[in-house]
Amino acid sequence: MLENAVDAIALLDDHGCFLDGNQALCQLLGIPRTSLAGRLFSAFTVADGAVNPLDLLLQTEQPAIGMFGVRPVLGVPLDVEYTFTPKVLPSTHLLILRNISQHQRATEEELRRQRQRVELFSEVTLKIRQSLQLKEILHTTVTEVQRILQADRVLIYQVFPDGTGKAISEAVLPNHRPILEMQFPEEVFPVDYQRLYAQGRVRAIADVHEPAVGLAQCLVEFVDQFDIKAKLIVPILQNLSSHPPTEANPQHQLWGLLIAHQCNSPRHWVDFELELMQQLADQISIALAQAQLLGHLEELVEVRTAELQEVNRNLQQEINDRMQAEAALRQSEEQLRLITNALPVLIAYVDDQQKYRFNNQAYADWLGQTPDEIWGYHLQQVWATDCYHRMQPYVKAALAGQVVTYENEIVLHDGSLRSVDVTYIPHLDEQQLVKGFFALTNDISDRKAIERMKDEFISVVSHELRTPLTSLHSALKILATGRLGTLTSGGQQLLGIADDSTERLVRLVNNVLDLQRIESGNVVMDRQVCNAAELMIRATEVMQAMAEQHEITLVTQPLDVLIWADSDYILQTLINLLSNAIKFSSPGGTVWLTVAAKAIAMTTSLDELSPIKPLQPTAKLSMPHLPTIAWFQVRDQGQGIPTDQLERIFERFQQVDSSDSRKKGGTGLGLTICRKIIEQHDGKIWAESVLGQGSTFSFTLPALPE
Repeated sequence: MLENAVDAIALLDDHGCFLDGNQALCQLLGIPRTSLAGRLFSAFTVADGAVNPLDLLLQTEQPAIGMFGVRPVLGVPLDVEYTFTPKVLPSTHLLILRNISQHQRATEEELRRQRQRVELFSEVTLKIRQSLQLKEILHTTVTEVQRILQADRVLIYQVFPDGTGKAISEAVLPNHRPILEMQFPEEVFPVDYQRLYAQGRVRAIADVHEPAVGLAQCLVEFVDQFDIKAKLIVPILQNLSSHPPTEANPQHQLWGLLIAHQCNSPRHWVDFELELMQQLADQISIALAQAQLLGHLEELVEVRTAELQEVNRNLQQEINDRMQAEAALRQSEEQLRLITNALPVLIAYVDDQQKYRFNNQAYADWLGQTPDEIWGYHLQQVWATDCYHRMQPYVKAALAGQVVTYENEIVLHDGSLRSVDVTYIPHLDEQQLVKGFFALTNDISDRKAIERMKDEFISVVSHELRTPLTSLHSALKILATGRLGTLTSGGQQLLGIADDSTERLVRLVNNVLDLQRIESGNVVMDRQVCNAAELMIRATEVMQAMAEQHEITLVTQPLDVLIWADSDYILQTLINLLSNAIKFSSPGGTVWLTVAAKAIAMTTSLDELSPIKPLQPTAKLSMPHLPTIAWFQVRDQGQGIPTDQLERIFERFQQVDSSDSRKKGGTGLGLTICRKIIEQHDGKIWAESVLGQGSTFSFTLPALPE
C-alpha cells in the first residue's frame, strides 16, 4: 500500500530529516530514493516567512493538515496539501503530501474563463449603452458578436408588420456574400415561424442539412444560396414585461431576429454562445424601449455578476469541503489502522465472496502472514482445510445476515493449537443487502484450560467424596435402627441431624457430578418418541410419598403429546420441579402438573407462549422445522420468588433464601441441571411468580406430529 500509494509519504525524525519515503515522494521532489535518507525536508519547502512551516509542525508536535509550497530539485515550485501525524513511532513523524497544483490551475482556469465571459458581455453592453442611436447600437452588437463568436456572419433581421423583412445590420467576413439591406418575402419567414419566435423560441442549428432539424426543403435551398451551413437564431422582442403575445396578433411582440451564420462548415453552438446571443437580443429590446435602457443594463450586469460571484463562492466552498473531508477520511483511516493494530485480537473484514478486504497486524503475529499478503485471499486459502470446514456454516449464516458467535480450534504459524472465540457481524447496505461481515477472533485458550482444570477437579473431588459419604450414610441408617444399641433422646436427635446432613451431601455430590457430565458433553441424550402423559404419571408416582409427608395435594392433568426426548432426563426434570414446588408449599396446599400442545410461528416469544407476561427478559424460540411444542407447567401456592431473582435461580448454587433452602434441604443445583437438560433438548425453561401467591415453572420441548 505504501509503495503503490498516489500520495507522497515520508517518515521524518525530530530534526526534520528524511528517514524513509515511498516512490511517490521521490517523484514529487525529483530525487532518487537512495539519496533521500538524512536530507532535510526544509531544503525542499517554500517558506513564506523566516520560519520554515515544517519546523513549526515539529515544535507543536500536534496532528495538523494544511498547504505549503514545495520546490523540487528540477522544475517549478508546487502547491501541496499535507497531513502531519507526530510520533507514529518514537522520534518518527508521518508526513503525507498531495500535489494540488494541477487542481488549483484547473480551478483558476475555470474562474478565468468565467471572468472573461463576464468581461466580454460587460464590454459589449458598455459599448451599446454608450450610444442612444439605434443604428449604432445594432452595428455595435453584430460587430462584437461576430468578433466574440468568430462566426462568418452576424446580422439583425427586422420583421415588418406585413410579414416581410430585411437585414438592417450585418458583420460578415470578406469572403462571404453580404445580406445587408436585402428584402425578403413573407415565404422566407412564414407566419407559423413568426408565432413561435414571438413566444421566445430560440434555434441553434448545427447543420441545416440534417433531416432531424426539420427545415423545409425550400428554406434549405434558400440558405444554400449564401453557403450557410449552421445558424443560431434568437428573437428580439418588444416590451418583454407586459402584454404577452396572442394568437391573433403575435407579430406585434416580435421586432426581429439576431442571427449568427457559419458558412465554412457545420458548427455545434455552445451554451455560452447561445446565452450571449439571448442577452444581447434582450439588450436590443431594451434599446428599443429607450426609457429603460440604462437602468435595465446596470441591473442585468449586477445580477449576472452576483450570480457568478455566488457560483465562485459555492465552488470555493465545495473545494474546501472536499479537502476537509478527504483529510478527515485519511486521518480516520490512520487512526483506525493504529487502533486495530494495537489490539491483541484478530480483526478482519470479509466481503460477500469470502475474500479478505481488511486485516490488522495480529494476523502477522498469529498466522505469520502480513495484512498485505492476506488481502484479497479467500478464507479457504488462509485457513487450514479442517478449520475452514468448521467455520463454513457460520460464514454462510453471517452472509445471510445473522450475527454469529462460535468457538473454534486454530493452528498458529509456530504449530501451537489455540482455542478461539469467533464473532461474525454482517455489514448491510442501505437496501439491507449483505455486503460482507466483520470478523473478531479472541484467544480463549487460557479460559478453556481453566475450565478443563475446574471440571477435572470437581469430577475428582466428587468421585472421591461419593464412596465415603455413601458408607457414612449407610452406617448412620444402621445406627438409627437401634440394632447396635439404644441411644438417648439427645443421641437420637444428633443422629438424625447427622443423617439429614449426610443425605444432603450425597445429593449435592450427585448433582455436581450430573451437572459436570452434562456441561462437559459426556452425556449423550438418548432421544426417542415419548408420551408426555406417561412421563407426568411416573413423576407424580415418585413424588406422591413426599407430597403426603408435606401434606400437599398433587394434581396432574396428563395429555397425550408425543415428544422427541430422553425420557430419563425429562423425568428427572419433572421430579426436580415437583420436589421444589412441594418443599416450598405450605401444608394443605396444592401443586399442579400440566402439559399442553401449542402451534408456534417461525419465531415466537415467551410473551406469546404464556398467558401471564414473564417477569424476566423474554427470549426468542426459533424452531422452523417443528411448528408444534409441548409446554409443561409446574405451579404451586408457595411463598413466591422476587422479580429480580427469577433469572438467578437457574444459576449454580443460587437460592431465593439460603437459610430457608438449607432448612428445606436444597443444594442450589437442581434448577441449573433442569435448564441444562432442557437446553440439550432444544427447549426453553423459565419461571413466573407473584410474591405471596405462588410460582409457575414452565419449559417447552419440540413436539412430534401425531
